[in-house]
Amino acid sequence: MIKADSQTGIARRTQLSQGTVSSAVKELERDGVVQVDRAAHSAGAGRGTLVQLCPADGVAVGVHIGYSEATVVARRVDLEHGDVFVQHTRGGADHGLQAVLPRIKEMIGSVVDETGLGLKDVLSLGVAVPGMLDPRLNRFATPVLPPWNAEDDPAGGLGEWLRTAGGAMVPAVQDNDANLAALAEQTYDTEEHAETLVYVKASTGVGAGVVIGNRVIRGERGMAGEIGHLTLRPDGAMCHCGGRGCLDTIVGGDALVGQVRQALKARRATDLPRDLPSLIARAKAQDAVCLRVLQDAGHTLGFALAQVCNLLNPNLIVLGGHLASAGDIVLEPCRQSLRRYALRGAVSDGFRLKLSALDTLAEAQGALVLGLSKHEVSGEE
Repeated sequence: MIKADSQTGIARRTQLSQGTVSSAVKELERDGVVQVDRAAHSAGAGRGTLVQLCPADGVAVGVHIGYSEATVVARRVDLEHGDVFVQHTRGGADHGLQAVLPRIKEMIGSVVDETGLGLKDVLSLGVAVPGMLDPRLNRFATPVLPPWNAEDDPAGGLGEWLRTAGGAMVPAVQDNDANLAALAEQTYDTEEHAETLVYVKASTGVGAGVVIGNRVIRGERGMAGEIGHLTLRPDGAMCHCGGRGCLDTIVGGDALVGQVRQALKARRATDLPRDLPSLIARAKAQDAVCLRVLQDAGHTLGFALAQVCNLLNPNLIVLGGHLASAGDIVLEPCRQSLRRYALRGAVSDGFRLKLSALDTLAEAQGALVLGLSKHEVSGEE
């Protein structure tokens, strides 16, 4: 969790001058916030000086409330290579926030116990949700799309519970799950931070998180990256956003399962996929219909991502969510369409499209990073 970097690296990632970074480091070192190893010599360490946050004793928690499942992760922040403890459950926002919150609280208690500390030791809480959040208000943005309601405030409710249950004064924050998955990819998985990274979460719906210059791009009302609502077929199926032919209606999990069930309607219900993971399992077992549906989804997604490449010219696109578990079945047709429809310069030799190495933990890991960053900024102990 506590990563070291050179002052040169910090200046590059923050786009601040070397002088500004040097002055800030000196002040933070004096206040005991960071520690500086002036004898360190490592690749890219500039003049041999490495800077890192001073260790703090406590637990950081990240929560992902998906449409049909929820995940909680926790990690001790005083251990540089400490284990990440995980709890997962079926049932998410589709059951209603009040129905899933009690289980999430149980999972938070369990993962915190696994770290060897208690609820009173929780330093930060971040929450990832599959919805648009107004970054100015830390609440759902209008229009609030189902299954969410305008009054839902998962981070606020969980933060208040932590203060009551454990006495911890926790800065509880929330953001869109694709945004936080992009943050996790930039923080944990890239060998070298990409200047422009796009994370695509393809599960029940499709969303994207965009990181440019080490900053998550949220937009004026938190609607940046909503590629699931790009109109691909103006006369297509109705989407829950009120539009027609959105990408969600073509490659979203329910849409893909619906295509397979329609093609195989003569079969018994027990022989049909019930959800996206079971559809993918059948495709890997060489079911011809499931294979074709996923390959077509890859081509369609690649076409949409080509427009993203023409607009943003990213260094890296990371494909995550349940659809990514199909691997090359989806990735290869996606790559083919992307390169066919994007400008050649937008997908040049420096461009990469890859599967997420963080798998289904990306959103919760990003929530953990978000919560911890707010704790560090607030200076709470």
